[in-house]
Amino acid sequence: MRHQVAGYKLGRSKGARIALRRTLIKQFFTHERITTTRTKAQAIRGDAERMITVARRSADAADSAKVAARRLVSSRLGSGSDEVVKKLFDDIAPRFATRPGGYTRMLKLGPRHGDAAEMVIIELVEE
Repeated sequence: MRHQVAGYKLGRSKGARIALRRTLIKQFFTHERITTTRTKAQAIRGDAERMITVARRSADAADSAKVAARRLVSSRLGSGSDEVVKKLFDDIAPRFATRPGGYTRMLKLGPRHGDAAEMVIIELVEE
């Protein structure tokens, strides 16, 4: 029984699962809207919203806390994420300065033709 087991395995090994989540979150912050399966969108939604919250809260913090927040998000996104972190902290987070949460929206698209997987668009909410 899977009592109190959090997260989605997505049919992958641990390393592949981490790489997939990092890539999807980077693409999500880069394009602000991606089309993927419902399960993958649910797997990244919480992490993406937490990163936006960290970026949003660091705006009013001291300089050392700002650096620490950027390093935390950068470590979660992995190498090669400098542009994504910059966009998150300088462009995305200020838009949600007054919003208490719920930064993402999932829109159902219906089943994919090849394997009937439920497809969704996950996007940032515009106020």
